[in-house]
Amino acid sequence: MSQLPINAVIPDLMAGISTHPQIIISAPPGAGKSTRLPLALLEQATLKGKIVLLEPRRLAARNIARFLAQHFDEPIGQTVGLRMRGETKVSANTRLEVVTEGVMTRLLQVDPMLDGVSLIVFDEFHERSLHADLALALSLDCQAGLRDDLRLIVMSATLDNQALCQYLPDALTLTTEGRSFPIHYQYQPLSRHTPWASAVASASRDFIAQHTGSALLFLPGMSAIRYVHAALKGRLPDDMDLHLLHGSLDVSAQQAAIAPAPTGKRKLVLTTNIAETSLTIEGIRLVIDAGLERMVMHHAQTGIDKLVTRQVTRSAAIQRAGRAGRLADGHCLRLYSEEQFQRLPVAPAAPILREDLTDLALNVIQWGCEVKDLHWLDAPPTKHWQAACLRLTQLGLIDERHGLTALGQRASHLAASPRAAAMLARVEKADVSLLSTACWLAAWAEKPMTSGASLALVDQLRVAMSHKNYQHRAQSLARTAGMTLQHHLDETLLPLLAANIWPDRIALARGKPGRFMMANGHGVILDSLEAFSRADAVVICDVMAGDQGDSRAYSAIAISLTALQETRPDLFSHRDVVVWDDKRGTLKAEKQQRLGELVLACEPLDTLSAEQQAQGLLDAVRQKGIAALNWQRGSQSLLTRARCAQAWGLDIALPPLSDDNLLASLDTWLAPFIYGMSRWQALQQLDLKPVLEAWFGFAVTQQLNAALPTHMTVPTGSRYPLRYTRKVRRYWQ
Repeated sequence: MSQLPINAVIPDLMAGISTHPQIIISAPPGAGKSTRLPLALLEQATLKGKIVLLEPRRLAARNIARFLAQHFDEPIGQTVGLRMRGETKVSANTRLEVVTEGVMTRLLQVDPMLDGVSLIVFDEFHERSLHADLALALSLDCQAGLRDDLRLIVMSATLDNQALCQYLPDALTLTTEGRSFPIHYQYQPLSRHTPWASAVASASRDFIAQHTGSALLFLPGMSAIRYVHAALKGRLPDDMDLHLLHGSLDVSAQQAAIAPAPTGKRKLVLTTNIAETSLTIEGIRLVIDAGLERMVMHHAQTGIDKLVTRQVTRSAAIQRAGRAGRLADGHCLRLYSEEQFQRLPVAPAAPILREDLTDLALNVIQWGCEVKDLHWLDAPPTKHWQAACLRLTQLGLIDERHGLTALGQRASHLAASPRAAAMLARVEKADVSLLSTACWLAAWAEKPMTSGASLALVDQLRVAMSHKNYQHRAQSLARTAGMTLQHHLDETLLPLLAANIWPDRIALARGKPGRFMMANGHGVILDSLEAFSRADAVVICDVMAGDQGDSRAYSAIAISLTALQETRPDLFSHRDVVVWDDKRGTLKAEKQQRLGELVLACEPLDTLSAEQQAQGLLDAVRQKGIAALNWQRGSQSLLTRARCAQAWGLDIALPPLSDDNLLASLDTWLAPFIYGMSRWQALQQLDLKPVLEAWFGFAVTQQLNAALPTHMTVPTGSRYPLRYTRKVRRYWQ
């Protein structure tokens, strides 16, 4: 490790760590950020407290901890510890803890002072996971308000870290170009006339035959890995073993993919972007890049994710290729054209801008501050933040004021996703059979695994119970609940447990078998061959948004609404609804029993309050459009002049006045003037000029009339009306 490029910046790092609260290190993959640097920090005598090294992926965390522990000829848990969800190996002798980012958030929540910790190192920060952004924001808050002696190091494989430097303007910035051997590139776009997996396999076999060394084949996801694996199996050279590498494999399979190939053999590893940066796979001289990745896009309104396959960014393509040049000259085959590579976007959008923020929102609320009070590299989008808070309210974890409820307090200690934690907290005092079933369901819910043969939740849980990853997770949840996990399911309890996790996905049949409407108001399709596709009500447990229209369910379970109402009456509500029936030209009023957006039963309302009548007429305006109102000459002139004032940038404090804005603010400007009206004809007789003047206010209206008068008086004394238009014509070149 004496020749690693990171050594060039270590002296400056050690000199600056006592004077700079934050340090940014830019170094490409293979520079020694994750291996040599932590060892150098351990050798630094001035660091009296513990060092925490954050890794974005469990696989990388485990392997880095193992590598660092081997340097001391010790098992993990002595000088070097490991802390991941469900696995903790630390002791009184531990000086450096390798942790995953979600665990770091948990450590901060439990002990905001981070007692005994001197330094936090954020490794591979360029991946920008939600928990990385959150952990850094919370660490900066801790540093600013509680621990001015705490030091933060942010390490990124991206040399262009301008945004990060602007985010941390007082940070010491260190850069190394890294160590890389020459890489020889080939470009080979795939034929569109051959099945994709077969074309990838064929191009890979030809490339491997031309070169020596082991190979990495980057594919967009697990499904693609399975198809390409099937196309390659039995068709590789005799000296080449075939391995898979993705986050869902058990530890032994992951280690087999990473370990050096046996003497006289080489390997081909089919992987996702998990191998782009922090993992070193021995003997890799060849990289084959399909140029694609699977990315989660979250629909804030429905709370449903969509998996999209898209081209990788240029930075990711460069990092992938770099895996071939770590130890010697390498070769990279890109299964797309060089022109396509040049047109790739430079860098991806941060996950905080496109993923579900429910877990992040719960953590911020638990931290005890407003989201705007934290210092973010990219602030959470308002729409996604509001949707996350609404979901937490529906789960019963926060109240209307965004404070933790008693249920939320209990759930926050369970180290589970908000949905699973809400369910577990509701049944924490139940018997062992119910709690065990809840733990198995929670483990599956956090990372659903469809069996392929059935959409039935119970069938998929049975399959999951035979997998080590789910067994370990369920056992970890059971330990947190203080009980011993039983290895059987109480199937009769599953529907109600599922409803506690996904209350917004309780769904009612709507006509044809397999078609349902969820409580979030979004349609969903089930395979019509499934037995429960003809049920009256189901809980959708695993779902993905479609390209258009309804989403598709991958797991569900039938449920009795009667039983649900007995156990969770809070999910049901009664609402008086008054809407405009345009076909009949009258108000339609009814009392509805609802489950979210689902109407379960309704009965007509005989009498309406004045406020209900007014709301019904406002609904009529929303249906018909703003132009349906009685815009007379005076009101139209006032509106046009106000819009011109805005378009021309006049300093007049007017509200937004587009048609959409007017419709969105009907309750503010129109509602006070239609109180007591019950007929559309009465609304049609309303003069809107005084309505707008009241909305603008007397002073603003006077200012508008002075700046943009309705008439002009000429020297003869005649008054001529003025016409205004927002269009600006150019009469000059």
